[in-house]
Amino acid sequence: MLKTNAIILLLLSLAGHVFAQDLPCDKDATKETVNLYKNLKRSAQKGYLFGHQDDLAYGVGWKYEKGRSDVKDVVNDYPGIYGWELGGIEYDKPVDLDSVPFDKMKGFIEDAYNRGGVITISWHLHNPFNGKTAWSTDQGSVASILPGAEKNELFKTWLDKVAAFLLSLKGKNGEAVPVLFRPYHELTGNWFWWGRTACTPYEFKQLWRFTINYLQKEKGVHNLLYVYNTGGDFTTANEFLERYPGDDVADVLSMDAYQTGDPSKDDSFVKHANSNLQILGTLAKEKNKIFAFAETGYEAIPYAQWWTNTLAKAIGDNKIAYVLVWRNHGLMKENGRMHYYAPYKGQVSADDFMNFYKMKNTLFEKDAKKEKLYN
Repeated sequence: MLKTNAIILLLLSLAGHVFAQDLPCDKDATKETVNLYKNLKRSAQKGYLFGHQDDLAYGVGWKYEKGRSDVKDVVNDYPGIYGWELGGIEYDKPVDLDSVPFDKMKGFIEDAYNRGGVITISWHLHNPFNGKTAWSTDQGSVASILPGAEKNELFKTWLDKVAAFLLSLKGKNGEAVPVLFRPYHELTGNWFWWGRTACTPYEFKQLWRFTINYLQKEKGVHNLLYVYNTGGDFTTANEFLERYPGDDVADVLSMDAYQTGDPSKDDSFVKHANSNLQILGTLAKEKNKIFAFAETGYEAIPYAQWWTNTLAKAIGDNKIAYVLVWRNHGLMKENGRMHYYAPYKGQVSADDFMNFYKMKNTLFEKDAKKEKLYN
């Protein structure tokens, strides 16, 4: 009898462990946030959400037209996931670094959520060590904002502002809007002050853990899923995990990688991205996490079949939860170059994008609504 009871207790313990791991790392996460976490795992077995940065705010040749989206203009459906940016909020600026007013952004986020879409937010925060931009990579920047360091109190006031914005996002029933929060993105690159050449792996882990702990315990923010995001510069699982802060403070494993060469002549992007996503998929399975292609694209999309013949092939059979392409700025005045990553009506890849939309494993907002990701 004692032996039987011991076996039952062991099984219950193991079952509890598995159950606990199938929840977000924030054990006080809101109901809708928990549901999103579980349902993104489920929906990833069917397909991946397609996302676009700043989709509702502007596009090629237009700004702030109610209900408009370059994606919707092409396929008559919105993206399944929307990317937004908080850079500038730390200085109380009325607009983010891409000039989107925060009050308009709040409305766009709430509208998309109420329609069934998913929200992800990044933060190109200024360097609190020297007051310069996120691209100011002075040594010691991360160390200066850790607990007990000279800029920690300043940094906490910045986190207060981020928390206030995130907590202000409400659904139609007054619930907090769940957000896939992607701070310190592309952390393995050398272009941000939190990157690999500006801080040690230990310092980065401390920064990440302090941020998450402060938002949850000090500010009561419980509507976030945390997205750990590297560049596409890793070739092994160990390289990807070198700065990983721990399973208890991350929900999504992700990477960023962009097309640079001519895909009609060079398939290195497809091969490299697919290989990296396979590594992420293996790790996600081991850790019981979501994984994603958090940022990608091909500037101005000059290759007409890029969507079905490049991006779809790069993702392949990997069961990612979502893929997001960057913003549709349009003409860059400083260099005279067109800067956009989703097609607009009449763009050379628009027809292929429609074919991409029709694929069974691409999920846009109408699909997201059917999936009832928050229920």
